[in-house]
Amino acid sequence: MIVLDTHIWVWWVQRDARLTQEHHRWLQTYQSSGLGVSLYSCWEVAKLVEYNRLVLPQPLEDWFTLALAYPGVRFLDLTLPILIESTRLQGFHKDPADQIIVATARLLEVAILTADTKILKFDGVQTL
Repeated sequence: MIVLDTHIWVWWVQRDARLTQEHHRWLQTYQSSGLGVSLYSCWEVAKLVEYNRLVLPQPLEDWFTLALAYPGVRFLDLTLPILIESTRLQGFHKDPADQIIVATARLLEVAILTADTKILKFDGVQTL
């Protein structure tokens, strides 16, 4: 299994051109073992819609139903150990969504599929 960073998940579902061929290959490679989507990514998408920074082609509830049913997607709950781990990311930046996603991947001992340079540069988690 891998954890999908929020933007990767959104780009995949929205068929966004920013999702590279390499991203597509990783999605296909890990589809059978699981593509983890954090509850916090769901919150992040909802907030982006609220702030008009993301426009979805359908109501948010319908989009979540579709996006969480994509092949291989596994919904990852937010747990107390994840919250605690998110406060122990030495040298990582202050974005709470990124902290939760990184902490989730660390506790599950899996990689994150991301295009976020701040996550890619952080040596405390495996990235794709």
